[in-house]
Amino acid sequence: MNSIEHPEMFHGLPVLTLPCADAVGGPALPPAESVAWRLDCGQEEVPFPELWQHFLDTVDPAGVPALLIGPWWEDDYSVLAPVVELLVSAAGRFTDLRALFLADVVGEECEVSWLAMCDITPVLDAFPLLEELTVRGGGDSVPEEATLELRPVRHGALKSLRFESGGLPGHVVRAVGACELPALERLELWFGVGWYGGDATVEDLRPVLSGTGLPRLRHLGLQNSEIQDEIAAAVSHAPVVARLESLALSMGTLTDEGASALLNGQPLTHLTSLDLNHHYLSDPLMDRFRELCAGAGTRLDLDGADYWDPEGEEPRYVAVSE
Repeated sequence: MNSIEHPEMFHGLPVLTLPCADAVGGPALPPAESVAWRLDCGQEEVPFPELWQHFLDTVDPAGVPALLIGPWWEDDYSVLAPVVELLVSAAGRFTDLRALFLADVVGEECEVSWLAMCDITPVLDAFPLLEELTVRGGGDSVPEEATLELRPVRHGALKSLRFESGGLPGHVVRAVGACELPALERLELWFGVGWYGGDATVEDLRPVLSGTGLPRLRHLGLQNSEIQDEIAAAVSHAPVVARLESLALSMGTLTDEGASALLNGQPLTHLTSLDLNHHYLSDPLMDRFRELCAGAGTRLDLDGADYWDPEGEEPRYVAVSE
């Protein structure tokens, strides 16, 4: 997973990993509403159902505003579906839950393409007041029945949706485009590579780029893609861009071809932030972006890809794949 780390803050709250059930003499737990709670079977070495019950018995679920699901297996990697079932079955008790992170897992625990995911639609159905959903995982390094799935839904409260993947399936991208998300302000998609199941195309993105079902969108991240040039070219004339405040085309294989299309397309000077980090641009193209953003007062992230020599023969790579 490269540089992915566990977040210290989530939904504006400090993250606290739930202490194990047999911890003795530790500090008292904070009020339920004051932190984002993280559950981690790898740390506690107990089956997830036991950890989940300990959580329900220890913390008032009605006060929990944010929840992160870390490693949910004890030994061998297992599918996320039973965890989703427990979440959904207890949804009525989590009346204040506004943010959920499915699979807060880093490379030392499991590679992103190995995470055995499932259909996450029931979470959106069960939590109609959810405002933030982050999902990490996806790829074809898992059994077919453990792949990431999403069905088109209407969700009136969701403000932030983020898929972090080394191989985001095209059907998930199409489902996002078919959803009705009238409150969504931030959308971030990490596409990954075809080797790990990242088969989404620019055509799959058309509904997102039109912005028709996303009237309040202000940040769009189309990232970590091996077709980053094609995405940049599509973004250069996409209707949704005119209403954005920030745009991220980072972490992928962006070259001068895609960068030129972006510069020669619709204006970008209304953006407060443009993120192009982990790119493969020549100095002249970088200078053009610096000049554009300096004149507009746009914050620009233009750090290049690590470990790549433009004079060498090393292939271009995305930031997160396996």
